[in-house]
Amino acid sequence: MAEGSARPAVVVVGGGVAGLVAARVLMQRGAQVTVLERSDGFGGNLGGRELGGFVLDSGAESFSTRSDTVPALAAELGLEDLIVTPDAPGAWVQLPARDLPAGAHPLPASGVLGIPADPTDPGTAALIGRTGALRAALDKVLPPGALATRPGVSLGELVRARMGEEVLNRLVAPVAGGVFSADPDTLDVDSVAPGLRPAMARLGSLGAAAGALRQAAPAGSAVAGLRGGMVRLRDALVASLREGGADLRTSETVRALRRAPGGGWTVSTEHSTLQRSVSASAVVLAADGPGAVDLLAGVLPQAAVERPDPVPGVALVTLIVDQPELDASPRGTGVLVARGVAGVQAKALTHSTAKWKWLREQAGPGSHILRVSYGRAGDNPADSGASTGDEDLFRQALADASALLGVRLEAADVLAWDVVRWAGALPHAAVGHRDRVARLRAAVGPLEALEVTGGWLAGTGLVSVIDDATARARALAAELGLPEGPQGDPL
Repeated sequence: MAEGSARPAVVVVGGGVAGLVAARVLMQRGAQVTVLERSDGFGGNLGGRELGGFVLDSGAESFSTRSDTVPALAAELGLEDLIVTPDAPGAWVQLPARDLPAGAHPLPASGVLGIPADPTDPGTAALIGRTGALRAALDKVLPPGALATRPGVSLGELVRARMGEEVLNRLVAPVAGGVFSADPDTLDVDSVAPGLRPAMARLGSLGAAAGALRQAAPAGSAVAGLRGGMVRLRDALVASLREGGADLRTSETVRALRRAPGGGWTVSTEHSTLQRSVSASAVVLAADGPGAVDLLAGVLPQAAVERPDPVPGVALVTLIVDQPELDASPRGTGVLVARGVAGVQAKALTHSTAKWKWLREQAGPGSHILRVSYGRAGDNPADSGASTGDEDLFRQALADASALLGVRLEAADVLAWDVVRWAGALPHAAVGHRDRVARLRAAVGPLEALEVTGGWLAGTGLVSVIDDATARARALAAELGLPEGPQGDPL
């Protein structure tokens, strides 16, 4: 961009994490940025709200430490001193059992996604049984074979072949259900566990690969968070954009995208009953998958076949309770629930005040914050989920929390509660996902001054979303001829 020339106008469609990150990169490179968000707030799954005197995360409460992506962004935004790791006890897994407490076990912390680094470890063997441990131990002697390199391998296929059904059903499936709301047989292993298969090929076993990925995490912790909640990252991104002069609009729905006669793009929007058009030199589509593909199809009809399938909605029930018996953290930082646990419909429970010291200090002794999650692929339609009414979800969450924690909770113990719903919030990185992304990228490539990003393409998790949004924004900035600062993007 020549000195003194007009700043190119870039419209970012979608004000979730991907949209905010892309907008910030482009703003730093010199573009005049407008962010259009159809809901009444920014951040997408990185949201927050006030409940019972606490500011709590409404979506993501942590990030993966497998890369420096989130810490680096936090440092840029002045949040580096707020990064914290969870308390040491770790999570538990609840397996089907006649006696529910007998089916509760600490989840092995030596691997990733429930894949144990050493299946013969006594704690792991207690979960999968002696026969399961012997079968899983074969992983150490089986050659990596084609599973290390063949395209289209699911997480379930890999674990079943290397370690057997017990590891898959009793360890990996509960984690996949809790984290991705999905069955491991549908998840693309390279998308949900990047680097796992190359490490297996290099080290000779799946267990060694899982252990290596876990050890690569800083301080041995697989996740970290922010004191005050991950919502502070959202707030800092929004503040940075506003301070830089970006035009941030909420409750503005993009209805159409079309080429402008003289070049660039015209973005048609609707705000309440007002319809208007926004002219742009370039566009970043950072909307959800169906919304982005629907807009793309107007200028690229062949994109319609890549419209992602619907994914389960998720309901999060937060309970703030007064129950001193929970001070002992009877199930560590929370519980992941295997399918088939009688009487329990939750897929996971997070004991937030056991997990995060800063939140425990705010709450004080005897007061606890529990987050109970509902909704995963393959659930019985009669089970509690995103479509269940608030009062029914509250009653179910109270019963499930009592059962999973082994501490009876009554309605009178609840100081405050609410329900947060996410429709299609967890895009599945299904087998074939990478092929779909590659096809879409190839189709969009010839379109000038347009990039597409978001969790439905990048995969679940802040690291993947931020990395992809940054890469797409940088590519667009280069196409527009925007200068690069000495540190990469900032000028």
